[in-house]
Amino acid sequence: MGNSLVARKILITGAAGEIGSVLRKGFAGRFDLLRLTDIKPMGGARPGEEVCEANILDQGAMITVMKDIDCVVHLAGIPRENSWEQILPMNVIGCTNVFEAARAAGVKRVVFASSNHAIGFYHRDEPIDTNVMVRPDCRYGVSKAYGEAIGRLYADKHGLSVSCLRIGSFRLKPEDERQLMTWISHQDTVHLFERCIVYPDYHFVIVYGVSNNDQNLWSNSKVNWLGYRPKDNAEDYVAEIIEKGEAEDPVAKAFHGGSFCSAEFDGDLERIE
Repeated sequence: MGNSLVARKILITGAAGEIGSVLRKGFAGRFDLLRLTDIKPMGGARPGEEVCEANILDQGAMITVMKDIDCVVHLAGIPRENSWEQILPMNVIGCTNVFEAARAAGVKRVVFASSNHAIGFYHRDEPIDTNVMVRPDCRYGVSKAYGEAIGRLYADKHGLSVSCLRIGSFRLKPEDERQLMTWISHQDTVHLFERCIVYPDYHFVIVYGVSNNDQNLWSNSKVNWLGYRPKDNAEDYVAEIIEKGEAEDPVAKAFHGGSFCSAEFDGDLERIE
């Protein structure tokens, strides 16, 4: 493999968001520097932190905030399904800016928050691994598939070490039947991102962000070497889910992406292999 990386100075984009806030707390004291950036208020810097407002649409600002950084954790963007007018600037142009700024600033690694919605249109009766082709279930999913593609480009063409994390249902606890398969806890999320930051050497890797759920359909067997060992299990909450008694519609129930597949759906369910 290539040169090993000792990642001690970390930048988190989108640090004020849901995942960013959890990582900020979970990473406290674990690195020499945690630099946090967002366009939303983040509060004052805590010990070991730097806080700076910056927009991922401003490439110059991105290059500036990446000075002396070892690893960028890229979370910033539209965090769920939205219009193309919202998705394209932040999740496509903004993502491109982050990778290009990382290259220009000499950053060695980017950990990109992708999504399970990049592969949402696989049938639920088909367990899948990290080698499957993208199969997005919405505009948001397309933008995450794009992020994975540009990550691959910058790994191969420019030598960045890149990991793409197909995050499942990031919640305090699972909230419906589908999330018994797709849930990832806060604790396991911190562990996953940390493994992708500190693992000494990899070129390009895709990892599913999912807890140790009995009903999990996403296999990380090809990336066991990364050392991601989730502890939490959605099955601990199965009684609460059953008590709710909420049923999915036929399209949502057929695919990994659930309601993201059924929203705006006007296709032919029988033709989707």
